[in-house]
Amino acid sequence: MKTIAAIFYRDWRQRMTNAGFVFWDLLAPVAYLLLFGLGFERMIGGGFVFEGRVLSYTAFLLPGVIAMVGFTVALNAAWGFYMDKDSGIFHELLTYPITRAQLLIGKIGFNVLVALAGSAIVVALAVGALDVRVRWEWLAFVAAVIVVATAAWFFAFAVLAIELRRMDSFNTATSAAYILLMFFSTMFYPVLDLPAWFRVAAHFNPLTWHVDLLRYALLGTGSPAALAWEAAALAAFALAMLAVGVRALNRADQ
Repeated sequence: MKTIAAIFYRDWRQRMTNAGFVFWDLLAPVAYLLLFGLGFERMIGGGFVFEGRVLSYTAFLLPGVIAMVGFTVALNAAWGFYMDKDSGIFHELLTYPITRAQLLIGKIGFNVLVALAGSAIVVALAVGALDVRVRWEWLAFVAAVIVVATAAWFFAFAVLAIELRRMDSFNTATSAAYILLMFFSTMFYPVLDLPAWFRVAAHFNPLTWHVDLLRYALLGTGSPAALAWEAAALAAFALAMLAVGVRALNRADQ
């Protein structure tokens, strides 16, 4: 535990000295909720029917914005991981008496707390200022989904940080993933009436599982059977990405 705590503390010091990261992690999702939520809600002209319930667009968007918080935090944490590699600190870390899994878990620990804090800010804004009603009794489940999903996305992006040698390649890959994963998901809109190929892509997108679980917990939408499958798939995705990340670290040490 001491080794994980040391990695956690280093990440805390690194992130707290970069105000840009903190702003992007905590305040950019708030801007999405306000600008997209209120803007599209006025354009739609009120609520719309989603899976048998009438929802405001702001309420529909809230789980997507929470997913965006974890996704963005994980991406920025992986960028910091790449900068460690670029500066040589990464290879020094590999010489420490710590397992590869402990290194990855230690690095994501602080960032999971950032994701939870950012999500709490978004929920407080939605409930307090935008009149969104959420299921408070499901907040523990929401927190669990945030922790698992943020870790999964960090492990996935960490693999890119380890494997890609050039910064422009890393930035291109992560930017493409950011756009494609978000827009081929249920984050911003329902996909039921979209073309079949789009629905298939969204169905197998881990970000869709992430958003759907949050939407069910906060708003009560979705099929329990489908959501059980998505919960299992998200957990399996996180474990698979951890295993792939450990393997990539082992190769980097050779």
